Amino acid sequence: MSGHDSKYFSTTKKGEIPELKEELNTQYKDKRKDAVKKVIAAMTVGKDVSSLFTDVVNCMQTENLELKKLVYLYLINYAKSQPDLAILAVNTFVKDSQDPNPLIRALAVRTMGCIRVDKITEYLCDPLQRCLKDDDPYVRKTAAICVAKLHDINAELVEDRGFLESLKDLISDNNPMVVANAVAALVEIQDNSARPIFEITSHTLSKLLTALNECTEWGQVFILDALSRYKAADALEAENIVERVTPRLQHANCAVVLSAVKMILQQMEMITSTDVVRNLCKKMAPPLVTLLSAEPEIQYVALRNINLIVQRRPTILAHEIKVFFCKYNDPIYVKMEKLEIMIKLASDRNIDQVLLEFKEYATEVDVDFVRKAVRAIGRCAIKLERAAERCISVLLELIKIKVNYVVQEAIIVIKDIFRRYPNTYESIIATLCESLDTLDEPEAKASMIWIIGEYAERIDNADELLESFLESFPEEPAQVQLQLLTATVKLFLKKPTEGPQQMIQVVLNNATMETDNPDVRDRAYIYWRLLSTDPEAAKDVVLAEKPVISDDSNQLDPSLLDELLANIATLSSVYHKPPETFVTRVKTAAQRTEDDEYAEGSEAGYSESSAHTADGAASPPTSASNVPYAGARQPAPAPSTNPPAALVPDLMGDLLGMDNSAMVPVDQPSTPARPPLPVLLPAATGQGLQISAQLTGQDGQIFYSILFENNSQIPLDGFMIQFNKNSFGLAAAGPLQVPQLLPGTSAATLLPMALFQNMSAGPPSSLLQVAVKNNQQPVWYFNDKISMHVFFTEDGRMERGSFLETWRSLPDSNEVSKDFPGITVNGVEATLDQLAASNMFFIAKRKHATQDVLYFSARMPRGITFLTELTTVIGTPGIKCAIKTPNPEMASLFFEAIETLLKG
Repeated sequence: MSGHDSKYFSTTKKGEIPELKEELNTQYKDKRKDAVKKVIAAMTVGKDVSSLFTDVVNCMQTENLELKKLVYLYLINYAKSQPDLAILAVNTFVKDSQDPNPLIRALAVRTMGCIRVDKITEYLCDPLQRCLKDDDPYVRKTAAICVAKLHDINAELVEDRGFLESLKDLISDNNPMVVANAVAALVEIQDNSARPIFEITSHTLSKLLTALNECTEWGQVFILDALSRYKAADALEAENIVERVTPRLQHANCAVVLSAVKMILQQMEMITSTDVVRNLCKKMAPPLVTLLSAEPEIQYVALRNINLIVQRRPTILAHEIKVFFCKYNDPIYVKMEKLEIMIKLASDRNIDQVLLEFKEYATEVDVDFVRKAVRAIGRCAIKLERAAERCISVLLELIKIKVNYVVQEAIIVIKDIFRRYPNTYESIIATLCESLDTLDEPEAKASMIWIIGEYAERIDNADELLESFLESFPEEPAQVQLQLLTATVKLFLKKPTEGPQQMIQVVLNNATMETDNPDVRDRAYIYWRLLSTDPEAAKDVVLAEKPVISDDSNQLDPSLLDELLANIATLSSVYHKPPETFVTRVKTAAQRTEDDEYAEGSEAGYSESSAHTADGAASPPTSASNVPYAGARQPAPAPSTNPPAALVPDLMGDLLGMDNSAMVPVDQPSTPARPPLPVLLPAATGQGLQISAQLTGQDGQIFYSILFENNSQIPLDGFMIQFNKNSFGLAAAGPLQVPQLLPGTSAATLLPMALFQNMSAGPPSSLLQVAVKNNQQPVWYFNDKISMHVFFTEDGRMERGSFLETWRSLPDSNEVSKDFPGITVNGVEATLDQLAASNMFFIAKRKHATQDVLYFSARMPRGITFLTELTTVIGTPGIKCAIKTPNPEMASLFFEAIETLLKG
């Protein structure tokens, strides 16, 4: 659309749809084109213009490329809701795929790939096969991406019609952009497929490296990412590959540079020559440094990636530490990342420069940055033994400034330095004691108390210093109480005089009688018993030699670091988390079929005869007697649920010639009817906005299913959601995507959720506090109830032997039971199916007098297991539920979930 097209978005008179219908059917071409623009404008702002489908489709028969693009855009948007009418457009697509103009041929096949309607895909195959072999490279490169889209809709069709082979043939194409798109499509298909589809051979390798020099920057990114998965046969081949890729380091595009760095790092693992490795490290330094002169956001991404790179290859940037010095106008997130990298690059050679910088940062105005800078000095002392004394001198200078939070951070890191270098720098304790009165943060207090207790024999007035803390013992946080308790015991063992004796009595009384914290109470009782029965044993325990702490600047586990380095230049390298922790791939139809066949095959292995062979095996020690037989059964299919948000192509990008591999989520997949969601915010409370919501689990992913209804008189938009801290750490894993809600309309969405991100302290609770805001109303707060069964995972099934062994291994104190007098089980089979649908897996069944006893296993993320015994008389009210779990504190929430499922 041109710059003068804003008029099409202005409001029109009453009877808008009939007017548009009339204009779409006019004989004048210009009027028809204007009408289609008005339709697209209305569609863009959220109005329903699907009733004009037939009239818009009739406008496809045109030579005007702009009009054709607009009609195709409309088709993509409404084909899913009008699949029968979309078939009407098929003939035009097929005809356009043979048009003399290559732009129209490409547009036709691109649009057909974007229409995710099963009825149309079979018509797409013949035009797509022709376009894959088209004379024009623009058509071929568009067709290559279309194969990936078709595979996402119907993987089986793609394989049966030989499209994968055609894609592999395109890797040998003489046009580099065709090669790049073919690689992008194959990698996308491989990522969504369980079996190997795209494997780079030495022949393919040569083709890709040749195309690399000639294709566009994003084509280079696709090829480099694919090459980074290739394992060279030997060191010589790795060197040759790296030599061909090294020129990409000079590219102006940051993505190309990072992809080239990733590729070179992967191949360097195979190179044995130290000279070659050294030269490559020198070559990688300048491009990485150049990234730090970009905008702050790009700097941050670069710094997160550099953080990983220097953990594996610190020599790359060993001489470039100055580029990581913080500038006064750097955003705080950039400064924090630079600090981390400076610690990793700090060495005996550059420590003086680094300490001068850190000392400067410690006088900044941003408190968080100052704290991090002080801690950085301590981490350098722990990392570099020769520089420890210089670090301590800087810390003492900072303490003399008398800025409260600086002093407290300095004491915390000095405690760690004492742990790292015992009996070396104790001469500074007197200086630390001068700041005793200024301490008000728990961690600083605990650190100072630890120092006094650890070196009590060298501090003349140690008892007086500890006594000043004891006065407020009951009000102190648990961290401080624990340190006070241990420090007082150390003082008593080192100086068993009258003063410490009285102090120890006061502390032990306070810790056992006045505190509610079980950790403090248990430790006090242990010390009390030790001191009263065997003081020498107490000395051996409390005054034992402590292990020397180590440098923590390379915090990542080597295997995790390997995985993150393989994902440089992706979100994974920014989050420092493996992709599977924040991305859930939608299974293709072919994968689901394979998985179902595998599940059936594995179930078939549980034959009746094998189930009866273990009749005499011992059962879990419960109130009921032995389990006489066990029968593994396959769970009934789960009731139909909403699938996760499907991935569909980005409409504007695809049709108007932008990145045609962009994917955006659709929030409202068409699904069978489900029970209505519970209303959490009634319209009367929400000034006309009504919100219904419920947690739901689908394909191993947790979603928050939400329905927004606008009963007010004004349009509502700009919806955002926030979850308060909760027992399961539930938090939104992505933005809330809700279109503008006009008065009298509603919108449903599935919000992906992440677990264990936003944990609350205290005993487990099923309360979920939610806040929702929009641009027109105040923030609305409401409560929801978390039902634990939503979190039960598909890997919770246990073998009978494993179930018995686990039950026996858990202590009796981990067994909790509850009666449900109001629930009746009318049939065992129905109950088993009901529980299996929520991933509670049947283990065994036995008779005990007139009662049926059923055993189940269930598992939550982080390996939290629940072993369940249900005892009931069929047809009679009353069920007893007993569980054993390593996490008995969660029993109450489990019982709530069981009650919900059994009431069903």
